Amino acid sequence: MSNDIYQDASKRHDFVILFDVTTGNPNGDPDAGNLPRVDPETMHGLVTDVAIKRKVRDWVGVQLHDVPNYRIYVENSGVALNTKHAEAGAALNHLKAKDVKGDPERRKQEDVRRDWMCEQFYDVRTFGAVMSTGDYPSGQVRGPLQLTFARSIDPIVPLDLSITRVAITQEGTDKRTEMGRKALVPYALYRGQGFFTPHFAKNTGFNNNDLKLFWEALQDAWELDRSASRGMLALRGLYIFSHENPRGNAPAHRLFERVRVARLPEVQAPRAFADYVVTIDDATLPEGVTLTRLVDESRVLSQTSANQRSF
Repeated sequence: MSNDIYQDASKRHDFVILFDVTTGNPNGDPDAGNLPRVDPETMHGLVTDVAIKRKVRDWVGVQLHDVPNYRIYVENSGVALNTKHAEAGAALNHLKAKDVKGDPERRKQEDVRRDWMCEQFYDVRTFGAVMSTGDYPSGQVRGPLQLTFARSIDPIVPLDLSITRVAITQEGTDKRTEMGRKALVPYALYRGQGFFTPHFAKNTGFNNNDLKLFWEALQDAWELDRSASRGMLALRGLYIFSHENPRGNAPAHRLFERVRVARLPEVQAPRAFADYVVTIDDATLPEGVTLTRLVDESRVLSQTSANQRSF
């Protein structure tokens, strides 16, 4: 790709992601028996920003688990966060010897620990964190990368299926099998948005390499997060609007409106990505805005849809 502006952490970036699920549960709701999350008024499916961040964290943790300064603060293994705050406290004397941001001797200890956490943990300097607990509180960090909930293009039908399992949970009974449940969505295409703010990147030390890593993780993390309950998850589109002005050259919502997803009129119940048409309006982008189609299956889809309509 000739234009790598999307990897520049000194620029503002707004992006749209499209992903779909086939016969799986992309994000269970513990308040609804782990059924797929829905908007109860419209029955559109929802996937939380936390669920998407979890995929990124897990991918970075697997790929760079032994690389300094790329540890994961919010791990997927139940490790108490306060133990990492204690690490920051132990490193305080070492950090005071550094010449960072003026006179470190005058800075609050919590600020020094916060900087150490940003330096050590990739997800802290990326997404931010609240680290105000334990004996060594490390303050709060507002990360430069923020995500919205993803919402399905059409209403979904959450299914709660009965299954028979041979792994019984009670001893001393004559039962050889028990009944279980499995929740899933037959098919759904989801859309989410994200934002990168360079001002907060300066505060956390987030750099070009970190941004490049995020785009890579956002593309590949879906292949790592495989399970029987997830079904078939796939990233279908990643469209990045990059601004020359760090404060932005156009409102994010206006740029997002240029990415339109519509179900084919002859399709009653979508069951594949080919049942949708993705249209990108990039003919007259605002001055100073560049669009990068990092993942784009819309062109393949358009050709497929045209072939389908020709028969």
